[in-house]
Amino acid sequence: MTSEQKKALLSIAFFAALADGVKDEQEGERLRQLADSLDDNAKTPDLTGIYRNVLLKRVTLASATAVLEDPEHRQLAYEMAVCVCDADGQQTGAERQFLDELQVLLDLDAAQAHDLGRQAEAIVESVAIPPATAGRPAAASATASPVASGPVVAVVPNVPEGELDQQILNSAIINGALELLPQSWASLAIIPLQIKLVYRIGQAYGVELDQGHIKEFIATLGVGLTSQYLEQFGRKLLGGVFGKLGGKLGGSVGQTAAGMAFSFATTYAIGQVARRYYAGGRQMDTGLLRQSFTDFLAPAKELQSRYLPQIEQTASGLDASKVMALLRGQ
Repeated sequence: MTSEQKKALLSIAFFAALADGVKDEQEGERLRQLADSLDDNAKTPDLTGIYRNVLLKRVTLASATAVLEDPEHRQLAYEMAVCVCDADGQQTGAERQFLDELQVLLDLDAAQAHDLGRQAEAIVESVAIPPATAGRPAAASATASPVASGPVVAVVPNVPEGELDQQILNSAIINGALELLPQSWASLAIIPLQIKLVYRIGQAYGVELDQGHIKEFIATLGVGLTSQYLEQFGRKLLGGVFGKLGGKLGGSVGQTAAGMAFSFATTYAIGQVARRYYAGGRQMDTGLLRQSFTDFLAPAKELQSRYLPQIEQTASGLDASKVMALLRGQ
């Protein structure tokens, strides 16, 4: 894949991220930070420039798609765009309109586009977390000021502490392994697995959570859902991980180390902060939640190096059916 083709794919990725208008200023800022974070290698396209050109409409969706002549690159572009639009769990009318326009520009037939879209949607829909019901402790807003005043009352989990630690570690290992797979849907599965992890931690502390609260909680930590997927996609693309769609393990460990460490550490830190938050009676405000997340990232990256062989072994045994089973909790 040439530099111009990578640039076109990344432009389409940013178009997809902006398709709903980015009404959330925080998400818009995360996209700007994402462009800066990926733009750290002189051999890669100017990510900050790409994002700016898309934002200022100096490049069009039509001009970006015209660069992609290879049918596999066009298929990848559409699959990636669907994943970006689905990253937050639902498509808006504007996003569906964008995908329809993209399908035409990429010259994909309707059946082909539908199949690609359903693959991504199936991953998102597989996170079957029931809505909160009356009669059980519900989760307070993660973005509120301290939930209650007075001393923190520790909550004892209904499972052994060691079991919670193992759940968090296992989730981090699986998400690190997903970064080694060449398929774009593999990265999309990371966010649903993080959602399920927080849900299980909440259950352990007797708190009933729904997807809305969990997404809010993760966003409060400074981890945007759309921008997180885009970072995973961008690192795979720039690291040369994408091969033929449905191909085998892509790239080398060196090429994918940054993405693997990012997903492992992010998942591990999310799990540990969730554990601290619910164990402490949900008393942490936004500033403390974000600081706790930052504090957990450094040791998580060191832990990732220790578990690298296990991450690689896990990746070698993953395929679409096994990932779906993990998402469904089977």
